[in-house]
Amino acid sequence: MFAYSKLVCRLVFLGLVGLLMSACATTIDSAPLVRLDRTVRWVVLPFSNGTETPLAGQRAEAVALGLVQTLGVNDIQRYPQNMQEEKLFEFGQGQGYTQEQALMWARAQQARFALAGSVQEWRYKVGVDGEPVVGVSLRIVDLADGRVIWSAVGAKSGGSRESLAAAGQKLMKSMLEPVFSKN
Repeated sequence: MFAYSKLVCRLVFLGLVGLLMSACATTIDSAPLVRLDRTVRWVVLPFSNGTETPLAGQRAEAVALGLVQTLGVNDIQRYPQNMQEEKLFEFGQGQGYTQEQALMWARAQQARFALAGSVQEWRYKVGVDGEPVVGVSLRIVDLADGRVIWSAVGAKSGGSRESLAAAGQKLMKSMLEPVFSKN
């Protein structure tokens, strides 16, 4: 009887550990890494917002800018807000710029690389715990020829006590760190 109850306790414990680990899941898929120079000029282009969350693209952009700086890029600029149309919701077309305009601006800044992205999810789950969920795609463009030389997609759901900004930052850091650690 004692051995049976000990086995049940172990199974319950393992089940709870598995449940807790699955609550904070992160999934990332990325292209093969390339060597990127951190000493040249970089720009962060506007992130598109494919969510129902107002200004999610701009929030993700700001996080990405800060992360790239912490990963060793000192000469980095963000696409000017005054060149973007102020909209609470950024669905589809009419974001106040085109991708080609943003690339032309980046080349005019004499930048070598551009970080661009899109946000697919940036919200708290509905329910008792309200866990943060984030989904983004990132790409690095070689401005010399306009080619996308690296891209990654990722999704993360955080714990009930984690903020949305923290979940987004952790996700994008885990996506970007390998790119800059190879240098």
